[in-house]
Amino acid sequence: MKPAAFDYVAPRTVREAVEALGAGRDAHVLAGGQSLILEMRLRRARPEVVVDINRVPGLGRLSVDGGTLRVGALVRHDAFEAAGAVPGPLGTLFSLAVVTIAHPPIRSRGTMVGSLAWGHPASEWCAVAVAMDAVLELRGSGGAREVAAGGFFHGPFQTARRPDELVTAVRFPLPGADTGAGFAEHRRTHFCFAQVAVAATLTVRGGLVAEARIGLVNAADRPVRARAAERALLGAEVVLPPAGHRLPGGHPFARAGEIAATADAAPVAEPYAGVDYKRHAVAVLVGRALRQAAEDQRSRAAVHRGGHR
Repeated sequence: MKPAAFDYVAPRTVREAVEALGAGRDAHVLAGGQSLILEMRLRRARPEVVVDINRVPGLGRLSVDGGTLRVGALVRHDAFEAAGAVPGPLGTLFSLAVVTIAHPPIRSRGTMVGSLAWGHPASEWCAVAVAMDAVLELRGSGGAREVAAGGFFHGPFQTARRPDELVTAVRFPLPGADTGAGFAEHRRTHFCFAQVAVAATLTVRGGLVAEARIGLVNAADRPVRARAAERALLGAEVVLPPAGHRLPGGHPFARAGEIAATADAAPVAEPYAGVDYKRHAVAVLVGRALRQAAEDQRSRAAVHRGGHR
């Protein structure tokens, strides 16, 4: 099937893009086109105008200012594949999550900000943004504003973005060196959307969990911050079984997984993944992601100690 007829606009500035979006017609933004082009091809999306922002300078900038990472609207997924692309634990989290997104040709064109603006419940970036307290920058006919990721997603493909607004960037606070990152995902095949995925960070001080952040992918009709599971982890002792051994049922990470599955997740059934199946997957993957985060934090601590001998 071919897309329905549409007009095409290629603005050269953010202002021109906003004007095109606010002209009173059904307009969609084209950044990477990872999702939009497919939806147009299947005629599930029929925009009257496509606003291509790829010629707007400055939107492809990735920068660190103090303790904040800023990702412009045209930064492609594959910019995060190397853990060193972003400093510290956040870079590790990004590098673990990004390789689960589609496949290399898609990652070379799709964008993080585009994924956030699209608001797919199975988007890895949306859950990462919610877990890490990201802030989205928007520009519209009424001026600029900011929206916290936790309040940006309203449901499947529904966000706080107004029709005349362009999401120009997203900002992430950078975690400290005493934090580790983990990511775990389950899907039917390599080319499917995640049935469930989990992004997690752990901050450990004196062998105890000082802070936990857990984002759930496709565990509800929008990305979920597993706050009940996070609270249950505070003050827990981080003792891991040997490599290759499963977490025992009473382990804090296993308990956090069960809490996330029952108290935080609100799964929506889909083909090949019913509600009970998804809850089980949430419990297992939370434990795996937390274990990976704890191992990452332990490795960072060892490097830090070695550097101060």
